[in-house]
Amino acid sequence: MCEAKIITSGLWGNGEPSVSGRVLAVDVGTRRVGLAISDATATLARPLETIAVRSETDAIERVMRRLTDLAAEDDGVSTIVVGLPVRLDGTPSDQSARVRTFIDALSQRTAIPIVVADERLTSREAESRLAVRERDWRKRKQKLDAAAAAIILQDYLDRAQ
Repeated sequence: MCEAKIITSGLWGNGEPSVSGRVLAVDVGTRRVGLAISDATATLARPLETIAVRSETDAIERVMRRLTDLAAEDDGVSTIVVGLPVRLDGTPSDQSARVRTFIDALSQRTAIPIVVADERLTSREAESRLAVRERDWRKRKQKLDAAAAAIILQDYLDRAQ
């Protein structure tokens, strides 16, 4: 069984580790999981996809399937960044424990290092960015989680530079 190293990033003022290779970001939600990927130089983030999930187990299975596919590509995946929902004052939110459980389960299934990153206000920022280009809220909703993951990832990449 694999076990990933889990690193806390950007939550309590820790320094960011240096990054090389592609980074996958995960925005874990109750019904949807957003994925974003960086370029091979770990400079730019882009939304990858939003996965509709039925349960926490389904979320792990589907993310692992996508991670396996990405890791098999030429550029692979060097790091995984998972957004941790916290309140504005930095204390754990109602969703924090569920996301920590997701992170623990993911870390048991991969040896790729997992970085836990602050995801405060990323969904709101993603919504406002999408609203500029897409007026239909139904279409925005389909892209929201991947866009939020891209914001989490770009923030992480910028801090690591």
